[in-house]
Amino acid sequence: MIDAHFHIWRQADLPWLMGPMQPRIFGPYEPIRRDYPVTEYLDDIAGLGVTKAVYVQANWPPDRAEAEVNWLEDTALASGWPMGIVGYADMTVPDARPALDRLARSPRLRGIRQQFHWHENPMYRFAAHSDLCRDPAVQRNIGHLADYGWSFDLQVFAGQLAGACDLLDACPRVNFILQHAGMLEDTSAKGRADWQAAMTDYARRPNAFCKLSGFGTFIHRNDPAHIRWLVETCVGIFGAERCLWGSNFPIEKLWTSYSALLGAHRDAAASLTEAQRRAIFTDTASRVYRL
Repeated sequence: MIDAHFHIWRQADLPWLMGPMQPRIFGPYEPIRRDYPVTEYLDDIAGLGVTKAVYVQANWPPDRAEAEVNWLEDTALASGWPMGIVGYADMTVPDARPALDRLARSPRLRGIRQQFHWHENPMYRFAAHSDLCRDPAVQRNIGHLADYGWSFDLQVFAGQLAGACDLLDACPRVNFILQHAGMLEDTSAKGRADWQAAMTDYARRPNAFCKLSGFGTFIHRNDPAHIRWLVETCVGIFGAERCLWGSNFPIEKLWTSYSALLGAHRDAAASLTEAQRRAIFTDTASRVYRL
């Protein structure tokens, strides 16, 4: 089984873990304002059948993107984990290729994430504005990822998915892995319907993938019924062959254990076929991250 989304970190390298607490979409985070080393991650997954993992960038200072990847390479050489790395590069600059060339020195680099999510609620806001996906420089730079064999981890809200569809259309050779299944934050009947319609349109692109992760982000708990509805709906929209599971640890450690989180996702997929479960928990991640 592959964990397609987790973070390890050192507090000294993450300014949002230092000094005053900064607002984050997952709420107060005092319990994880500390080092989360790979040894603790390995303790968390012990005995649960996780055989590979992909690290997704954890918002080091932008000018230290290479240092983050280099540290992860050293960590992997010492421990064997992670097997793949999704790093950071600024896709809004006129030409990101010099930065991409430097990151390409990492043999474990598999993709790039720059968080584009923007929301009317300032607590949920990260990007400078809501429509970065339609920025010509962003589209041009993300298009270059195909030349490196890399994917793009796309993080937007449902209301931004129309722009994301334009981005996918502009970069047909790049695989896009939608973070946290489009971050459903409005769980009202209308919110779910709007999210589902936007996800259905996004899924029409053959280069669109969906990461089943971070489902506790806005409800701050491990809710098996919520997870089951999201898993079943996403599989219905994308097919299991374009869905992949990720733990989003240690963020979800704020309200649950790794075993309970994984158990809830396994239970949510219990009614699927063995091939579908294998796709969600192993095959899709192995394919899109080239593990």
